[in-house]
Amino acid sequence: MNVMLLGSGGREHALAWKLVQSPLLSRLFIVPGNAGTALCGTNVTIALNDFKALKKFALDNNVAMVVVGPEAPLVEGIWDSFKQDVMTSDISVIGPSQTGAMLEGSKDFAKEFMNRHCIPTAAHRTFTLDTQDAGIDFIHHLTPPFVLKADGLAAGKGVIICATADEAIIELNAMIRDKKFGDAGKKVIIEQYLSGIELSAFVITDGKTYKTLPSAKDYKRIGEDDTGPNTGGMGSISPVPFADAGFMAKVEERIIKQTIKGLAQEKIVYQGFIFFGLMNVQGDPYVIEYNVRMGDPEAECILPRIKSDLLELFNSTAKGRLVESQVVTDHRYCAAIMLVSKGYPGDYEKGKEITGLDHIMDSIVFHAGSKKDEKTGKIITNGGRVLAVTSYGMTLPEALATSGKNAQMIGFEGKYYRKDLGHDLMKYI
Repeated sequence: MNVMLLGSGGREHALAWKLVQSPLLSRLFIVPGNAGTALCGTNVTIALNDFKALKKFALDNNVAMVVVGPEAPLVEGIWDSFKQDVMTSDISVIGPSQTGAMLEGSKDFAKEFMNRHCIPTAAHRTFTLDTQDAGIDFIHHLTPPFVLKADGLAAGKGVIICATADEAIIELNAMIRDKKFGDAGKKVIIEQYLSGIELSAFVITDGKTYKTLPSAKDYKRIGEDDTGPNTGGMGSISPVPFADAGFMAKVEERIIKQTIKGLAQEKIVYQGFIFFGLMNVQGDPYVIEYNVRMGDPEAECILPRIKSDLLELFNSTAKGRLVESQVVTDHRYCAAIMLVSKGYPGDYEKGKEITGLDHIMDSIVFHAGSKKDEKTGKIITNGGRVLAVTSYGMTLPEALATSGKNAQMIGFEGKYYRKDLGHDLMKYI
């Protein structure tokens, strides 16, 4: 079958890399793609919010399935647009309906959903410009530190942790009054800080049943020892050493099953990935957030561990027959180290030549912010997060060492990456 994959990051290169392994695939189109996805299929320049153009391309090219990588098209209703159009209603779309996508599109919506279905999460309240004074009072009633979250999409950067009440009030003003995150901050969720260690769990669901995918842990802060501002992710590892069978059984019973049951009870159409951002608090899991797509950079270490045919899994999901499919997982560790541009997550330059890609051995290099220069044919940087270097290992240290060795071999002006990924997990091994 012909498949159209939407997105241009490392997640999309990982998805493309996995999809082309399927004997079910005829042609793969990536919209808009990057220098890495061009090695897997045909990149196509169409804006991801131009649903009319996307539908026309799908029809003109006999596309049978659309796989949505990033969250924005889902929140904007691409599933509904395809399914409500008689011309494209037969095209499978891997992703939730617009209502389902609100689990990520609105943190307030997600919190209320969790409350309705008794899914464990931090104590919280939501505030707007009109209730800002009440938000300040709420801060004074909480014990520091404080967590402030922009309600809407903020490219993974809309969460602020403040050490003091004064800092929290300054951030609340910046988010609501000064529009630090634009319209995403029209509502701000203030919540109890959960002390523990983070991880991510993933499932794919057809709305009736689900299949559990490998767990992962990503690293958000730009600096080593988890310092500095949040990023879209500086790397990831899978599996997570402390997420043993007992802990994951709690995740399944208290969180995954309750979420799938809640979606069905509320008649929310959902055929795609659910990403559970979790906090392990003294052995008990709490939901920090939902995402409605595969994570990035988690995809770069999860998808290499899935031995099953991904396209077959997607096809079963779209047809409501996921119960018939199996997810077979590679027992090895995977470690993905993200190489980023100088200045990221703030201002950064593009157009820097990338060297050393031809010399990489024993790692998979997933492109994120890259493109081919049309004049010179060279691969150049085109984003803040540029490349993810992913490696297998029988042990976590082995996987990390291989990724670290190959990260050193790749060059571009201003290259930066964290050298401490996974060090916090060694005590659990």
